[in-house]
Amino acid sequence: MNKKILNIWMFGLLLMLPISSGQAMAAEEPDKTVRQFAIVIDDFGNGMNGTAEMLKLPVKFTVAVMPFMPTTKQDAEEAHRLGHDVIVHMPMEPNKGLKSWLGPGAITADLSDAEIRKRVEEAIDNVPYAVGMNNHMGSKITADERIMRIVLTVCKERGLFFLDSRTTFKTVVPKVTQEIGVPALGNDVFLDDVYTEQHVAKQMTIARKHLESHETCIVIGHVGPSGLKTAAVLKASIPTMQSDGQVQFVKLTSLLPSLSGDPFILPNP
Repeated sequence: MNKKILNIWMFGLLLMLPISSGQAMAAEEPDKTVRQFAIVIDDFGNGMNGTAEMLKLPVKFTVAVMPFMPTTKQDAEEAHRLGHDVIVHMPMEPNKGLKSWLGPGAITADLSDAEIRKRVEEAIDNVPYAVGMNNHMGSKITADERIMRIVLTVCKERGLFFLDSRTTFKTVVPKVTQEIGVPALGNDVFLDDVYTEQHVAKQMTIARKHLESHETCIVIGHVGPSGLKTAAVLKASIPTMQSDGQVQFVKLTSLLPSLSGDPFILPNP
């Protein structure tokens, strides 16, 4: 090979090296995006199993408290003292089930507009430190535009956001919140719709998988029949999820940028 050809060949090789190295580095570079994981625990307010254990979890989360129950104020005040978000866990009629399962002050489809408004306002007043609301059951109500328009209008007036628990695929919450301007979020994964630790652990795996392609994930668990099991799985899962520094446990308010500095979205005193 003559000298001229050799120089051209060497020059071409040098040009190729940075491109190849860069491509290799890009291929090996892990996604460093910090994912936000929001835990919501429903059904506080009635001294249910797992209440104390949930409140001892080593991260901040969101406590959904049912109104007009024996420990409503106690649970809301303790959650607030510990730095958690407090939201109203508003009882709403489901498509299937007994109205007696809902507890006092529930929103049902047979109520007048005035009575719906009255019940929502009284529920908000009954839960200290509430900054938001989500639905307890409610597959029938969250699909009813007349009723949800009233519920969400009151939320807007009182400075509350709304978390759609997504108990029905027919939910009108996204449509109505957008129309009237209420900050809204939606549940991604129910953790304990089956009351076993194995199921809760499987749902946590699904939630972690969700985070691989999304920057946020909202999960809902419960105190009550599954409370101790759900608390145990969460307690075991949290350190593992925190270990690589890519998952940040947050309250729901952290997922609502409009809450910051917006005079129209204020915590309920």
